[in-house]
Amino acid sequence: MPPYPEQKGGVVLNCTINKYAYASLEPIVEARTKIESLDYDIVAKYNFDSDLRYNGELDLVKAVIKHFNARKGANLFIHSDAPPGSGLGSSSTMMVALIGAFKKWLNIPLTDYDVADLAYKIERTDLKISGGYQDQYASTFGGFNFMEFYKDQVVVNPLKIKRDVLHDLEYNLLLCYTGGTRLSANIIDDQTKGYVQKKDDVVYALDTTKRLAIELKGALMHSDLSKFGATLHEGWMVKKNFSTKVSNSNIDKLYDIARASGALGGKLLGAGGGGYLLLYCDFGRKHDVTKALTKVGGQVVDFNFEPLGLQTWTGS
Repeated sequence: MPPYPEQKGGVVLNCTINKYAYASLEPIVEARTKIESLDYDIVAKYNFDSDLRYNGELDLVKAVIKHFNARKGANLFIHSDAPPGSGLGSSSTMMVALIGAFKKWLNIPLTDYDVADLAYKIERTDLKISGGYQDQYASTFGGFNFMEFYKDQVVVNPLKIKRDVLHDLEYNLLLCYTGGTRLSANIIDDQTKGYVQKKDDVVYALDTTKRLAIELKGALMHSDLSKFGATLHEGWMVKKNFSTKVSNSNIDKLYDIARASGALGGKLLGAGGGGYLLLYCDFGRKHDVTKALTKVGGQVVDFNFEPLGLQTWTGS
């Protein structure tokens, strides 16, 4: 997240799972765009000369429409498997899906890097939504990637992890909904402020997180999943130094219960404050952790790894 990568270079270890964002586009002859959000039961219609003001309602779609300025009519249907504020990158994934739909419709030659960069620009510059880079690149490229972020360049390195390791990792990971979403921008702004002001604990936490991302990659490539779990735990302890808003008493309670029940480590996904805990458990203790979390209100969610990123196609 800027300005850290511009000054020191940032790295991220990321993978995608089978929670999807969908954008379906139907060309029409009328000179207007109709948007239907299947998640929020919202329907909006805009003529070509409409003033697409950003007001918190369907702003992601409005921003994409304004960018491409197609001057063609269309019906747009959008739906996401993950709610906003869940820590699963749902907003950025929807942005990538929308760009993919317009790219396919208008036959625009954009590479995966172009799509991810455009998604970042529209979200962070046009809409002024605080946040980092990784969600746009993760959802565009898909799979397991080690990403490097610099001032003028992003490098996505696909990881070739042994199939047996992936199976073990998928089986041993547990995803638990903490029961609340959050506005990540507030936490991110607080974290950025701490770094810009050179607060020792924030700078140390970011530097350490970068080192741990490299160690996590090494643990995966060397098939050392016990170290992977332990490093996740160390990373979560460090992440809480980003901002006092990263965690809360409910999240800490769920995490402590998971650890006491057999989880080796884990972390809260996204900026913090709510959403999903990702936990690594020894296969023999995963059922114990699940039972303990469910007993105190945690919601364990099934998932699988998804090797593919942005997919577009023309319907029959």
